Amino acid sequence: MAVESRFVVIRQGVEVETFMDKKAADEYDKMLDMADNLSEMFEHAPVELSESIREELSVYLAQNREDVLIALQAKKAKAVQSKPVAKKKVTKEEVDVVVDENDKPTSDKPKKVKDTATKTKPTSKVVAA
Repeated sequence: MAVESRFVVIRQGVEVETFMDKKAADEYDKMLDMADNLSEMFEHAPVELSESIREELSVYLAQNREDVLIALQAKKAKAVQSKPVAKKKVTKEEVDVVVDENDKPTSDKPKKVKDTATKTKPTSKVVAA
């Protein structure tokens, strides 16, 4: 016989949602509390909203509370860290392929290219004492 624990969020005597873990149920209940508070605030707002729009907007804002706090400048946005670029492993076959002037891959070994950079010759100075 299997035993399951279920956590049920109940609002005004009605089961709203069922969860398998307590943390998820608590987070959902907290979000619904925020939505109720927002809905009450919108009820007293100078802008007239229908009850369904007010409820939908309240739930949306509660679900996106982090973005709302950032928009209200009550919280700083998290810095986006760039992910390090993964280096691609190169196979021996890819190394042996050389592209010629016509951009056609060939399987010839790459030819050594003469270094055309200017080289400096060592100079020695004799200083008379």
